[in-house]
Amino acid sequence: MWARALAGLLAGFFVAAAAAGLITWVPPGPWQAVIVPSMVAFIPLWMLAALWAFAFRTGLRAWLWLGATAASGFGLLWLLRHFDWVQ
Repeated sequence: MWARALAGLLAGFFVAAAAAGLITWVPPGPWQAVIVPSMVAFIPLWMLAALWAFAFRTGLRAWLWLGATAASGFGLLWLLRHFDWVQ
């Protein structure tokens, strides 16, 4: 249980950060217009990621899934910054 809780808190933080980044970068227009809504959405997203960690049987699976989700989210953000249509 402690491994899943730590996965939810630590890896879930990065999942929520990647999701908040996608909320900021994907909509059309300047990113400054949506920075406040994405920061407001960060805490509920972090709580959802922390709860998601308890859906797995073991702490290792929770770490792997949340870590892979966070890595893919940041990877997608890294790819999106190279497109002109994403500001």
